Amino acid sequence: MPTEHSLILDITTVLVATALGGFFAHRLRQPVILGYLVSGFAIGPFGFKLLSNVNEIKSLAEIGVAFLLFALGVEFSLAELKRVKEIAIKGSFLQIGLTIALVTIVTLLTGWASSITKGIFLGAVLSLSSTAIVLKTLTEKGEVNTVHGQIMLAILIAQDLALGVMLAIIPALQQPENIAVALSLALVKITIFVVVAIIFSRWVVPRVLSNIAATESNELFLLVVIALCLGVALITAHLGLSIAMGAFVAGLMISEIDYADQALAKILPLRDTFASLFFASIGMLIDPAILISNFAIILELVALVMLGKAVIIFGIVLKFGYSLKNAIIVSLGINQIGEFSFVLALVGLQLELISQQTYSLLLGTTAITLILTPFSLKVTPFIADNLNQNPVLGNFLQRFSAPKTISMPEIMTDHVVVAGYGRVGQVVVNILQTEGYPVLVIENSEASVQRLRMRQIPYIFGDADSELVLEKAHLATAKALAIALPDAASTRLLLKNALTIAPHLDVIARSHNNKEIDILTQMGAKEVVQPEFEAALELGNHLLKTLGAAESYIQTVINTIRKDRYLSVRPDQE
Repeated sequence: MPTEHSLILDITTVLVATALGGFFAHRLRQPVILGYLVSGFAIGPFGFKLLSNVNEIKSLAEIGVAFLLFALGVEFSLAELKRVKEIAIKGSFLQIGLTIALVTIVTLLTGWASSITKGIFLGAVLSLSSTAIVLKTLTEKGEVNTVHGQIMLAILIAQDLALGVMLAIIPALQQPENIAVALSLALVKITIFVVVAIIFSRWVVPRVLSNIAATESNELFLLVVIALCLGVALITAHLGLSIAMGAFVAGLMISEIDYADQALAKILPLRDTFASLFFASIGMLIDPAILISNFAIILELVALVMLGKAVIIFGIVLKFGYSLKNAIIVSLGINQIGEFSFVLALVGLQLELISQQTYSLLLGTTAITLILTPFSLKVTPFIADNLNQNPVLGNFLQRFSAPKTISMPEIMTDHVVVAGYGRVGQVVVNILQTEGYPVLVIENSEASVQRLRMRQIPYIFGDADSELVLEKAHLATAKALAIALPDAASTRLLLKNALTIAPHLDVIARSHNNKEIDILTQMGAKEVVQPEFEAALELGNHLLKTLGAAESYIQTVINTIRKDRYLSVRPDQE
């Protein structure tokens, strides 16, 4: 085949392989990312060798990373980030610093590193986690905007920002006296880039996109969005920072303007297509010969890395006042080695900070941790729920977690506690306030808490399913508890903990699916509301009125349906 067609053939091969891999992974009820990784291994240089130019595919894979982070930047809410800004800055610094310190000590004691500088380098490599895989998995599960999802992404973005600093400092490790100069230069580059990005995001990008949108040309709009994403990413790469950082900042540039949703809609198909190339390129790095010959060592490294990072992250999340459940999910969700660790490892190999053998072992270890990540993120909620319900462990660890902000009278009686101030919770609070009943809201979103402050509504800032938070809510003297949380597991845990504190409390809960109706009722909820059924009842109410049914008869029908917990109208297949 002519040379000019070889790249087209390679791209087609990768896309076909990832499509098949993703399909079979989906049929086996596994994350599609796993299918992409296995497909990459199968067609790569250590598999059937179906590709003629792996390096070109890897270059295209970087576009996948750029689109992933660009889309994250567009969707990223700075208002939502405020609620995790403390752990994003201080927590990430602690996580990276403690990981580097721990790895340095362990590698020096075991002989893996012959000097402190080489130990520090290995620590830097292992301190990074995978933004791409974690983001993809959270997106598939619809958990990007959950508390644990926001904490993960905040830490991961901070790690990506730190990558630029690491790349600037690593060459200076051979000459430790130059580290201060290298660090200062890196910080200057980042500062200049951020200032220029802010200027462009406020005065240049909105005007450009406004003019392009005025042409009503979808093709032109898409081209400009792609140029913005890749252009800023290339600028950061040229500055010695990461492509991921540039793409994320490019997304942030348009996240607050009117055309953000349109830009996101245009970029999503490209993101998913090129992201599959990226995950396949990771699979191509897996060398079975190295895995087999060093299987025991790699398994030990995988266990040490994932366990060590999990312990560090768990302690940090708990220390910053988040619940035990969030600490478990976050620590087991970002305890892998990141894809950008490959970049650092390659630089270290070129600078002779690590040997070829160590480099190969790092690749094998990283690949395995990346493969395990989708499984880990899938099972951690169940692990968290089980550990959270353990009375001994839960009570001990909850001592380290405390509600971050409380704005309420020291004594409250005959009030209604509303857990969650989203769309449902806000309506409930408005009804109660209109009728003159005292209300206390439990919420963990800083944006929602700001609205509560403005309206001078008493609140507790924290996770509603936390026992320590509930102890501050005066449940024993409350009239009722309304649970309007978006998470089914948190709803169940909150109900259990609330009734433990106040067994006779009148609890009204929102159900997220049909099965939850019976579960929450059996757990002790006096009333369980299913939003979809309630919407259907209202539709039925109006239809029966239109058809001439008497008002008293309609209310009898609806009350009967509610009394038997919607059993008579539930779909045959749930």
